[in-house]
Amino acid sequence: MTAPVPAPRMSGDVISRLKAVLGEGGWSQDPAKLAPKLLEWRDRWTGTTPFLALPKTTEQVAAVVGVCFEAGVAITPQGGNTGLVGGQIPQGEILLSTERLNAIRDLDAFDDVIVAEAGVTLAEVHEAAAAQRRRFPLGLASEGSATVGGVISTNAGGTQVLRYGMARSLVLGLEAVLPTGEVWNGLKRLRKDNTGYDLKQLLIGAEGTLGVVTAAALKLYPQMASRAVAFIGVGSPEDAIRLLARAKEETGGDVEAFELMGRLGIEFALRNIAGTRDPLAERHPWYVLAEFASGEAGSAQSAMERFLASGLGDGLIRDAVVAQTEAQAKALWAIRENQSPAQKPEGATWKHDVSVPVSQVATFLDRATAAMLQIAPGARIAAFGHVGDGNIHYDVLRPDGGSDAEHSAKRDEGSRIVHDLVVSLGGSISAEHGLGAMKTAEALRYKSPVEVQAMRAIRLALDPKRIMNPRVLF
Repeated sequence: MTAPVPAPRMSGDVISRLKAVLGEGGWSQDPAKLAPKLLEWRDRWTGTTPFLALPKTTEQVAAVVGVCFEAGVAITPQGGNTGLVGGQIPQGEILLSTERLNAIRDLDAFDDVIVAEAGVTLAEVHEAAAAQRRRFPLGLASEGSATVGGVISTNAGGTQVLRYGMARSLVLGLEAVLPTGEVWNGLKRLRKDNTGYDLKQLLIGAEGTLGVVTAAALKLYPQMASRAVAFIGVGSPEDAIRLLARAKEETGGDVEAFELMGRLGIEFALRNIAGTRDPLAERHPWYVLAEFASGEAGSAQSAMERFLASGLGDGLIRDAVVAQTEAQAKALWAIRENQSPAQKPEGATWKHDVSVPVSQVATFLDRATAAMLQIAPGARIAAFGHVGDGNIHYDVLRPDGGSDAEHSAKRDEGSRIVHDLVVSLGGSISAEHGLGAMKTAEALRYKSPVEVQAMRAIRLALDPKRIMNPRVLF
């Protein structure tokens, strides 16, 4: 079982103290302002809160957390509310939004670092970096609303993990308010610091359970001189994996992204996302979206031409189109980024964010689909994801014309089968979305007692009253 969640001990005195430390514009109890923050993007979770804290500074965050720690009042931190496992939706706790922590404090192109507060969106980080001919290589479909604090707290992945790693690989330092209300200033810009435990790595991926991230020093990279994007039709996931190995060899490490999509996901996008066009003249069972990038002018395009010619020559590639303009590249990427939104009109869905070794992706897809069609005959399988790092979003939609209620009733059974299979293949039940409220209890089935005990000990040491996001993690 997970550790017990403390019952809220809200009082008028606590509310009054919070209002005092936040000042005018720093809080709300207006139902209209709270409503969008209490509903998860997929409409699966709705929440409640007696109070929305909107701190503007790290000092105000510290004051809020300090008041709540003293009173034993629980807090749920929230960034852009783009999380998909319910960890950002309060169930009676104080809701602490980082939306007003929205300053870019510094950008140093010589050190290749940008210091951004927690409420800055990924899109704003990208724009600021580009203005200095730099880039921050973490991209998400939700980058217009996903925030620095949320990305770090969930250790988000995205489409460039294959080359640059997940969020924890891109963070040099953090500033955070610990559960006691104390501020830890760890905003270092060092690539090397071998002086003990790396505390920032505890906070990255902790989903707000060990404190509130208020600012981060993030790694920047030079802009690429050449880039090539291709949309490729293939016959099977096995062919896609063979092509991935070839792409790595052909480019010498310049593979920026290598995304896999099934035909059904393309059909959903064509049907439900306005302006979507099928890039290829004929239908194919599977598709790869490949992007190469190089610091050498023309290199990415040349590598893509060699790669495609080789794949077409031996039949691994059935057809392909290469973007000739930035607008065409964005249109191809929009198909991939709209895979989830395109499913929303299609009815009830069992969603899985899982990872397996790249060599096991095809095995997972074959076995999972056979099992799903046994327990839910007629179910529509939409699988897509970052095949380059083994992260597959495996979604099981209700049969066309079927009952949402009947399909939803089988969700837990279906997810147990999928997750058991993933673990048997050496994988993880959460690749990039975190555990949140959705998977915390289930994760105990797969975590060893030693690991759970160690994680609980860390949490107890930093948050002895368990006030920080108490329903999430162990």
